[in-house]
Amino acid sequence: QVQLVESGGGLVQPGGSLRLSCAASGIIFRVYAMGWYRQAPGKQRELVATITSGGSTNYADSVKGRFTISRDNAKNTVYLQMNSLKPEDTAGYYCNAHLITLVRTYDYWGQGTQVTVSS
Repeated sequence: QVQLVESGGGLVQPGGSLRLSCAASGIIFRVYAMGWYRQAPGKQRELVATITSGGSTNYADSVKGRFTISRDNAKNTVYLQMNSLKPEDTAGYYCNAHLITLVRTYDYWGQGTQVTVSS
């Protein structure tokens, strides 16, 4: 019933740009913190960027100044604008929805979208 569906990945040349989208359903989207994570073959999944329900953002040092996370609560969608892409950005990118309450933590993941940066 809860679904996070990523889109926008693909093949891009170094220095190029992509915008990823994650459309959420089955949750009260506006109350969740949202995030983007990535995982390259043989490596741990790592945080790329997060945005709280109030709009505060955080970024991994490796993407600061190049990536921008944003959200549109009316569309139940979170975005990741990726500029000045580098080969080391190549990974599967995963959307996350996260909510902490006094009772429990809610955590949901999408299936991922592949980003490949290569000439």
